[in-house]
Order: sequence, then C-alpha cells, then structure tokens
Amino acid sequence: MVVDDSVVIRGLVGRWLDEEPRVAVVASHRNGRLAVDDVLRSNPDVVILDIEMPDMDGLTALPLLVEKKKNLVVIVASTLTRRNAEISLKALSLGAADYVPKPESNSGVTTSADFRRELVEKVINLGQRAKNRGLSGSPLGSRPMARSLTSAMQSNAPAAPSALRASRPASFTIRPYSSVRPRILAIGSSTGGPQALNTLFGEIGSSIGMVPVVITQHMPPTFTAILAEHITKAAGRPASEGRDGEVIQPGHIYVAPGGKHMLLLKNGNDVTVKLSDAPPVNFCKPAVDPLFKSVAEIYGTATLAVVLTGMGSDGAEGVRKIGEIGGSAIAQDEETSVVWGMPGAAAHTGMCSDVLPLTEIGRKVSKILLGGRP
Repeated sequence: MVVDDSVVIRGLVGRWLDEEPRVAVVASHRNGRLAVDDVLRSNPDVVILDIEMPDMDGLTALPLLVEKKKNLVVIVASTLTRRNAEISLKALSLGAADYVPKPESNSGVTTSADFRRELVEKVINLGQRAKNRGLSGSPLGSRPMARSLTSAMQSNAPAAPSALRASRPASFTIRPYSSVRPRILAIGSSTGGPQALNTLFGEIGSSIGMVPVVITQHMPPTFTAILAEHITKAAGRPASEGRDGEVIQPGHIYVAPGGKHMLLLKNGNDVTVKLSDAPPVNFCKPAVDPLFKSVAEIYGTATLAVVLTGMGSDGAEGVRKIGEIGGSAIAQDEETSVVWGMPGAAAHTGMCSDVLPLTEIGRKVSKILLGGRP
C-alpha cells in the first residue's frame, strides 16, 4: 500500500514496485485516514507512509495501522528536513519498521536512483521477513524494538536458551575473545539500528565511560545529528556527530555524520576523527567497513566491535580485519534483528566471538569493558 498526498509520487512508486516480480501494489491512498479505513480490506504486507498529508498525517495514522493489522511493516518516507527527521525517528518508537529519506521535489524523486533502490530493497527485505515470521507464528522482528525509549531501557529479560542456540548454527565458527581489555567500542548498524542502539545503550550502563565509542549507522545528513541526541539520552553520555580532526575521548560517543565516512587516525599520542568524502562503500555513505578497519589498525587486540541489525553485508570485512589482528566482535542474532543481513554476514566470517540476542549484548559488552571474563 502506497500512502502519499502526491499523485505523482503514488504513481511513480507504484510503477517501481509493480515492476518487481515479488511485489504487488494492492492499494494507493492520498492520506492516512483512507489508509487506516482500507488496511484490513486491502490486507497489505507493507505500507509506504508519507509524513505530511491532509486530513490525517502519517504520524497519526501509523499507530492505528499497526494496531489494526498484526505484523504490518510500515516504512516511513519523508523529506530531509530536521522536523521530518525527528518525526521519522519518533515513528520508529510508534511501530514503524524503518524509514526512507525522500527527495524534496517530485523531479528529485523521479531522477533519484538511490531513493528507488533503497525503497524497493526495504519493501522486499522487510516484507518477506514479516511474511516468514507470520507463517512461523513468531512476532515481527521490528515490533519488540518499536517501543518507547523508557520501556526499551527497562527490558532486561534474557533470551530463552533455545533462541540463543538457534542463532548459532553449526556453520558458525566462534573464535575466543581477546584477552586484552578493550580500549574502544565500535558499532555498526543499519535497518532497525536506531531502536537497537537505544536498547543497547540502555543496558550497557556506566562501563562505556571507560572507552570512546564510535558508531556508523546508515543514515542521511540531518538524521545522524538527531540520532546522536537520542543516544545521549539513552546512554547518559555525550554523543555527537564526529568532527574532522576531533580528538576522541573516553566516555564520549561519536556518530558518523550522514554523507561522510568516519575513520580514526593515530596522531602522536592522540586518536582523531577523519571524515572522508570517498565514494560509497557497499552502497553506503557512511559505511561501517572503513570505520572498523581504521579502528583495528590503531587498537589491534584492544578492539571490541558490535554489528547490529541491518540489510546488506557492510561491516563484515571490517569484522574480518578485527579478527585477523586479534580483536573481538559480537553480532546480533537473527531472531532479534529486524533484518539479519549485516550481523549475519559478520557471523559467517568466522571472526565473531559471540552471536547474541540484542537484550544480551549490552550486558556482555559491559562485562568485557569492566575487565571480566567474557
């Protein structure tokens, strides 16, 4: 179902999706009220939802849609304004599975190959995962994470042993953790990442005050600055976009700014942020691999990395590099991932020391940072 007040956008997106053999457009509406009234009759697996619409906007319609239809995947599409970025991130806490930044003009939408590719990929990947989980009777992976920040921080229930065993099939090679206490925590995430990061930082606790934390979350400009503000609240530590030449400090969290790769450089006794305008890596900018590789080169066996939910395989080569130099990496398990692309690819490198449910990663990271045996 495509919900947008622009007839041009509805027609264009509908044609893109109809060209995909795995996708059928079952409905198209100009506002949220029509979508809510029709969702049970049309019975879509995925709704692409605009934010700014007359009569009923997307943020108002969103909770009504997910309440009416179990396992419905809602992908919010909004233009790159600060207001819309804030609304898009808020939508994740109301039940949206993900967001797609939309070019500001109809002509921009028409000519943007990146917007088309990202939108179609997310419809197919998130929609298929929802259908698979619906057939198995399991809840949609995004739903447990689509909660308010408060409830996400209060959830400390460990995963059932069977879920943990299921995340470690025989094809995995799990390597030992480094015996060296980490001097940095590096995190990579994408689809479902903002919710997962809130949960992770809510459970790590005060131990992150001992090391600098660097994050690459696949996000466009404007979104990353707001993400950093959300992380500040969740972690109780200062978080901001990394600035070129900035000396990183323990207890601070640095987020790769949208549209730039973030790397680390050794500069005498200091380690500084290096922002790069190099081409996208794995179709992403910022990308996780450049950050992880630069961290491994500086910190070696004192590296601890975490790969959270996301589409694609970004981060896997960085995890391979970290493993080769003797550092440690943790991947989120399939059951708790919105999409098990990035963490799955990392796990299959054979260089991870654990594959864990999201609710266990924070406690494990905290224990390792405090010097406990993993």
